[in-house]
Amino acid sequence: MNTGVKHRSVYQTVTMILIAIIAVVVFLFPLYWIVTGSFKTPGAINSSVPEWWPKEWVMRNFNELFSKRSAPLWELHVPLSEWFTQDNSQIVFSTGPTVPAAIRWLINTVFMSVTAMIITCVTASLAGYALAKKRFAGRAILFSLIVAAMALPKQVILIPLLREMSSLHLSDTIWSVIFPIVGWPFGVFLMKQFSESIPGEILEAARIDGAGEIKTFTTIVFPMIKPGVGALAIFTFINCWNDYFMQLVMLRGTNVLTMPLGIAKMQGEFGQDYGLLMAGAALASVPIIIVFLVFQKYFTQGITMGAVKG
Repeated sequence: MNTGVKHRSVYQTVTMILIAIIAVVVFLFPLYWIVTGSFKTPGAINSSVPEWWPKEWVMRNFNELFSKRSAPLWELHVPLSEWFTQDNSQIVFSTGPTVPAAIRWLINTVFMSVTAMIITCVTASLAGYALAKKRFAGRAILFSLIVAAMALPKQVILIPLLREMSSLHLSDTIWSVIFPIVGWPFGVFLMKQFSESIPGEILEAARIDGAGEIKTFTTIVFPMIKPGVGALAIFTFINCWNDYFMQLVMLRGTNVLTMPLGIAKMQGEFGQDYGLLMAGAALASVPIIIVFLVFQKYFTQGITMGAVKG
């Protein structure tokens, strides 16, 4: 009996290991193909017979990525200056040195995603905590509207968003992509579910000790929902990074393009170059990998806590 149980346990362990190896290969193969493809010649990329490992490593694709366009490394605008110009253009008071446009696109994409991630985590945490632990008139209706908004396609509210960004003089700026993502209903919903697990007795004890709302949130609530914030940070960063539709609609100028949009526009000008696409995709994947590695611990804790709560 014990021998049979032991053999079954070994069989299950080996099976799980094999399944894990297969899953890792399946998920990592696209990244492997993109990275190796970015160093292949056009003939090897377009060959009918797949070249699993480059026979000849070349830098042609990256050279083209960094040489076809140029842009200033940064542009610092006078805040709200677009409100006082006739053509609604921003006044620039500092411009960086000229660099390959791909570097500027990467900086734009990182700035957009990181800024949206930080603002979303702050606002969603505060809103989720208020909906979970505060009692006020219309709380249930407000939460129902947030849940309903999760099912609303982005294309439905595109025209109102365009008019709103235009009225705020934010058209063709990075902020026109950031602000619509900040109001992400899923973020509020996720943080409300995590805030529900905070014991009310701890909050009452903090109030008795004289802690205000801000101190209670920063010293008690936030550390307890940190795994959820980590998971939301990854979700928001990836959602903003991959939001090609909003970037395509909101951004037009070369200096404000993101990496996916810039590569797509280069393709339109110079024809379909898969090597250039792979080089851009390989470069764009680096920040996502870094963010995931930084928040991996909190992401895993957040998923585990959500599973335990059921």
